[in-house]
Amino acid sequence: MTDASRAALRRTEMTTTGSLAAIFALRMFGLFMILPVFAVYGARLEGATPLLIGTAIGAYGLMQAMLQIPFGMLSDRFGRRPLLLVGLLLFVAGGAVAALSDTIHGVILGRALQGAGAIASVIMALIGDVVSERHRTRAMALIGMSVGASFILALILGPVLAHWLGLSGLFWLTVVLGTLAMGVAVTVPSPQVRASEPLPARQRFARVLGDRNLRRLDLGILVLHLTMTASFVVLPQLLKQRLGLSLDQHSLLYLAVLVTSFLAMVPMIIAAERRGAMPVKRIAVCLLIVAEVLLALAGHTLWHFVLALFVYFMAFNLLEALLPSLVGRAAPAGTRGTAMGVYSTSQFLGVFIGGQLGGALYQWVGAEAVFLGCAGLAVVWLLYLWGMGELPKLDNRVVRLEAGQDPGDAAARLRAIPGVLEAVVVAEQGLALLKVDNRSLDEQALLAFAGEVSEPS
Repeated sequence: MTDASRAALRRTEMTTTGSLAAIFALRMFGLFMILPVFAVYGARLEGATPLLIGTAIGAYGLMQAMLQIPFGMLSDRFGRRPLLLVGLLLFVAGGAVAALSDTIHGVILGRALQGAGAIASVIMALIGDVVSERHRTRAMALIGMSVGASFILALILGPVLAHWLGLSGLFWLTVVLGTLAMGVAVTVPSPQVRASEPLPARQRFARVLGDRNLRRLDLGILVLHLTMTASFVVLPQLLKQRLGLSLDQHSLLYLAVLVTSFLAMVPMIIAAERRGAMPVKRIAVCLLIVAEVLLALAGHTLWHFVLALFVYFMAFNLLEALLPSLVGRAAPAGTRGTAMGVYSTSQFLGVFIGGQLGGALYQWVGAEAVFLGCAGLAVVWLLYLWGMGELPKLDNRVVRLEAGQDPGDAAARLRAIPGVLEAVVVAEQGLALLKVDNRSLDEQALLAFAGEVSEPS
């Protein structure tokens, strides 16, 4: 490949990644900006109860959890761009349904319809199609940053926009944002879909669901988003009723705690890179527990809420940054995409359960029960996590086997090469999927084994 071709490829990768990050950001901002205000505005809807308010907040999460994997599979068959557009069209339609509704049940229907556009798996698959393995980590990081930025901006701007536009206006704004995202999606390349994981689907799911480390991480993201959703079923009401803060003042509070918690999180991210992610992750889960207990004890004192939210967002942002990279490390050879799909499903399932649990506990027991319940679930996660060791930073490789090679013999010889930690042979395609430690890998021995060695798409 010439230098000009490489440069053109990099430009295509950067442009596509930027477009997909923009789609993600527009859509997630539309979803997130409802979070800090719906507990207040939703209470004015006909038929509203705390439980149904929680259902409306979490409804999109249930649909996302149910449809992430089907959307990804349909995009394998019909192409990425068509499924992106279908998903965004559902998001727009759901926003219009919610905007036109004056009952809590109509808003629940609209939120569920918005969640039915489960395009996260399609975007991740398209990243795999277009972006080379060398740049894929950066691309995924940019996607993650776009989601994080959307979340932060939504918490800060949501209350201000709600004051100007009202609840119906917020949902109409999601329609506008979804339409803009569709305009971006039209420009995204739609390459010929190629199978990214040679292993049969049943085998991939068996390996992912049977891996204890992945189960720990999936439980983690479920609990993390459960606590976030359940807490925000209650928080806006408490800030208004107990502290007398207007929604505009909510924005200033969120801005202060988000900025300071992000600055406090940076040294812990650096520590995770230098000393290992697992000790830092355990500390973050402990902070999550402390934050929920502090929220339960905050009473009517402003600085108690500020301290609790500072600790909560520091833990939340830290875990949100660490967990996806750990999933990539823990995934067995040939299952990374499937592992991320199950992880995303767990995340959105946490959103739904959090909305239901938060609304039910708030309605039937009280606000403090919501926070203490979240703390209890985080304790369960911490106990389940405790035995998990540090995960090494490994790379994935694909080796093309010579015709007629015995699969068992090939796997044994590959595992004997220094630095090859896992080898799975797909005999039907003449491939071996490897997980390797580049620090100790004997590249010459690997090249001598087979004439073609590459990184998986």
